[in-house]
Amino acid sequence: MEAKALSRYQRVSAKKINRILELIRGRDVPEAFNILTFLAKPTKQGVLKTLNSAVANAIVLGGKAKLSEKDLYVKEAVVNGGPMMKRWQAGPRGSASIIRHRTCHIYIVVASKEGVKK
Repeated sequence: MEAKALSRYQRVSAKKINRILELIRGRDVPEAFNILTFLAKPTKQGVLKTLNSAVANAIVLGGKAKLSEKDLYVKEAVVNGGPMMKRWQAGPRGSASIIRHRTCHIYIVVASKEGVKK
């Protein structure tokens, strides 16, 4: 069984989030939670919320199967770039310089392990 969660328009660049997602891809959910909890990066909050949502979706979809966090692993974790907010700042010699505030979309899929009954 699979469950997914999507978090859109996060105010972080996709490159920064991808470095965090590389740490949790393919890992068990409790291990992924431990990694994210003790990671010293402030941008982990969006990933942590999305992973919580994906786990909650899996438990609800499980229904009578009585799934728990221990029975799940992170099957897929992808980040895509979102729209850029463009702002202007004064540049040298009276010109304007552009500032790009990047956003991203985080997509996480959790699945049950093979040995767990559906």
